[in-house]
Amino acid sequence: MSATTDLAPLRMVPFRVPSTRLALKPMSTSRRGLDGAWWPRSRDLPGELSALADVLDPLWGRITRIAVNPQYWPVIPRKVPVNGHVVKVGWFARELDPYKIMLLSYTAGRWDLLVIPPEVSPRQPPG
Repeated sequence: MSATTDLAPLRMVPFRVPSTRLALKPMSTSRRGLDGAWWPRSRDLPGELSALADVLDPLWGRITRIAVNPQYWPVIPRKVPVNGHVVKVGWFARELDPYKIMLLSYTAGRWDLLVIPPEVSPRQPPG
């Protein structure tokens, strides 16, 4: 007796290191101040936000909204694809520091990340 299935056989996929450069505080720390730092590789905000949220979504819970200051970003997308769903993106020129990004999740709350400009070299401290 044999069985048939419509499922494709499993295949090995090589491990891919995430391309997002990120440093996060431990989850047990106080909710005041910054929760970490993000170092985008370019000023391509749609691509950079999608990559950032792809990494944070499984760690922090589903990311639902992202807010940025438009001062240093040439294009602000309205939405970005993340792990099979869409995340809304908003911009706030006065309310949000140009070197910060805010991420929101229904399940885990809010995170504020310091944005280190992509032009800063790895050996050069920001500022």
